[in-house]
Amino acid sequence: MYRNDPILPTFALILAAGLFYAAYLDGQHIARLLGHVPEKLSVGQIGLMAFGAVLLLYGLMGLVSYWLEGMELRPGRHFPTPSTAPVAAGVILVLLLTALSGFFVRLLVYAAQTGHNPTWLQGLIFGSISLVVAALFGIYRRFFGREEVITEEEKSEFPW
Repeated sequence: MYRNDPILPTFALILAAGLFYAAYLDGQHIARLLGHVPEKLSVGQIGLMAFGAVLLLYGLMGLVSYWLEGMELRPGRHFPTPSTAPVAAGVILVLLLTALSGFFVRLLVYAAQTGHNPTWLQGLIFGSISLVVAALFGIYRRFFGREEVITEEEKSEFPW
């Protein structure tokens, strides 16, 4: 069986943090050379941040996969064990999701009435809503979903 190690995703997260810090230090170096804070990002900063974002996404996907599937996949059917802690976490997350959704709608109504449109706050709230929904899906998948692991032989009938 293939192992699902958290070592490589953790290393990717550490490398992503290092790349974001290097982009920050590059901006500080440019500011020191120019004598003021630059208004634009340099090409190097954009490249470091893009590569760091890719590594950050890869590391998060790997750690979520490790959390959901465990260290090693075992063939067969797996049934969840009932527990009250995931239910309580789900209820709290649903209440948080309801509050965030209500605040998002109130913010949209405020923007329509006054003409002042705080897009950064709208994006922040919508991103928070997306993360809460992702956490709810993860909790459901981890603690409530039945799974079936199927394996194939090395020589299957597929040509590839």
